[in-house]
Amino acid sequence: MLKSIHHIQLAMPEGREDEARAFYQGVLGVPEAEKPDNLKARGGCWFEREELRIHLGVEKEFRPAKKAHPAYLVDDVAAIAAAVEKAGYVVKPDAPLEGFLRTYVYDPFGNRIELMQVLG
Repeated sequence: MLKSIHHIQLAMPEGREDEARAFYQGVLGVPEAEKPDNLKARGGCWFEREELRIHLGVEKEFRPAKKAHPAYLVDDVAAIAAAVEKAGYVVKPDAPLEGFLRTYVYDPFGNRIELMQVLG
């Protein structure tokens, strides 16, 4: 039986870990976590804070996830979207979903990420 999600993995191009760090740690504020020694040679980066785990793995023939995406609950969609946009990344507001304010942001590699704020 499925119990919960342990982490989300997104793909990234080889050798662009510094860009991942600038976005996920620098803009979104999720600290980088050290990868286990046996996985370090594969490249990529992990970002973790409490139960929030985002792992980026290198994919040789990389293509961004433009439809499939993680959706994160946040306290302030507008503030995060503004920070993402100020840092030079793409932000695309979307129509509210019942009970949520939401927008999409795109990481440096073009992966779509949904931000959702509970209304009320």
